[in-house]
Amino acid sequence: MGLDERARVMEPPPGPVHPVRSDAAPAIVLAGLTLLAAVLRFYRMGSWGFDSDEVFMQRDSIDLRFSNPRPLLYFLNHYVVGPFMPLDEFGLRLLPAICGVLAIPAFYAVTRRLVGTRAALFGAFLVATSGLLVYYSQFGRYWTLVFLLSAVYPYALYLGFRDGDRRMQALGALTGVLAALAHPVSVLLLGGLGVWVVAVYGRRDRLAQLWSQKSVRWGALIAVILAVAIAMRFIPVLRNWVLLHDQVPQSERGGEFLLHAPGGQGVKQASLLLAFVQNLTPPLVLAGVLGIYLLWQGRNRPVALLLACLFLVPVAFILLVQVRTAVSTFYLIPAIPPLFIGAGVFLDRLVAADWELRPRWLVAAAVTAMIFAAGAPTLISQYRDGRRWDFRGASRWLEERLAPADIVFSDQPHVVAHYLPGRQVQRLIADPARLSRAAGVLQQGGRGGALWIVAPAPSHAFRTNQRIGSLNDWMYENCQLRNTIGVGRVDFRQNFLQVYRCPPVAPGPA
Repeated sequence: MGLDERARVMEPPPGPVHPVRSDAAPAIVLAGLTLLAAVLRFYRMGSWGFDSDEVFMQRDSIDLRFSNPRPLLYFLNHYVVGPFMPLDEFGLRLLPAICGVLAIPAFYAVTRRLVGTRAALFGAFLVATSGLLVYYSQFGRYWTLVFLLSAVYPYALYLGFRDGDRRMQALGALTGVLAALAHPVSVLLLGGLGVWVVAVYGRRDRLAQLWSQKSVRWGALIAVILAVAIAMRFIPVLRNWVLLHDQVPQSERGGEFLLHAPGGQGVKQASLLLAFVQNLTPPLVLAGVLGIYLLWQGRNRPVALLLACLFLVPVAFILLVQVRTAVSTFYLIPAIPPLFIGAGVFLDRLVAADWELRPRWLVAAAVTAMIFAAGAPTLISQYRDGRRWDFRGASRWLEERLAPADIVFSDQPHVVAHYLPGRQVQRLIADPARLSRAAGVLQQGGRGGALWIVAPAPSHAFRTNQRIGSLNDWMYENCQLRNTIGVGRVDFRQNFLQVYRCPPVAPGPA
């Protein structure tokens, strides 16, 4: 018997145990993370009253208009959810919660091909437990749908181009169209892809090499057609959005909930970025940036550059738009996935590092716990008040005490009017003269009645400017605090509502 034959005899018989275990472990972990995400997103989802734009989401989902620039979720609410359940506080949030859960396996599937299995699992854990994404999942708008599609389509297009994978190209194209229908801000990621292509293939020799391929020439033609179609569709949308904001009287401009946004160019942009970082938590953002940096230092420079472009281009565009008009941190959602991918890479590299500590994964586990702990107070508080003011509770308390001639003011008038059907609710702005005139109308009418004010308690640092201070002075001089509605949170946000009653007496000077 020769040496080769003896070696073959001594080899253990092949068995499926180890390969199956290796393949099954990530799937089991992913299933657990998806289940965890479902519990976090569906727990108490319908317990909160409507807040701000949810009332408009309900209205436009029932009265469907195909001219809406972001019709996808309205269409799904109308034809998928509406026939089976009312679009109430639970029904309106059903699809956002489902999209929030689907984001976990979708994020993992794409990220695994970009940076590896372990990094993808770390990133999926951070997505599943993010207090910000849990809040979006329990908020009846389209933002979790935007996150889900933004976490798939640009990366699928990249993978399809890199690997010559037609299925990934088709997936990227399909999800890209859906993302554009979900919200126009999603198309900013195409700009990030364009910048990446120029940065990687901008040299003349590389361009010539690429242009020699027939598929690339067809792809370039399709890209030009898409760019023209996107410009024709969304530039008028952006222009009309800015003009609509310009039509709001100067006295009524400002942040929601009587918030006073910091003024001055540069200050506004810094405030938006700080709010974006605070919502995601600074440890997560720092880990994401470090992960992208580690990719750049290693062998994955194209992926690092891709993540940087997909983060920086949308952020830069939104900051540029903010020079002209007011924007919200919601519009930065397409820029979030690169940070979760980078954070997953950072934690993965911590596991792979040769530490003196044993077990080797201890440092990565500790850092993961720190990132989670930074957002845990907000996540816990989500289940106390839903990260919103309880205008539903205030309206129900107020309904039992309203007289026919009473006048109601609120800084969320559409929400209060939704819970007080048949009542006209006026918008509360930082203008005491407006309240003074309403009090004068009550006095002159001689029909009795009172002025009611439903407003957030002045507990935020941005509610200290002079105009809001004068509004508070008028309320303190002419009204009586009748109730405070809300529950305490364990983070720094406090969402208490105050209900004031102002008798029809001669108002003091504004």
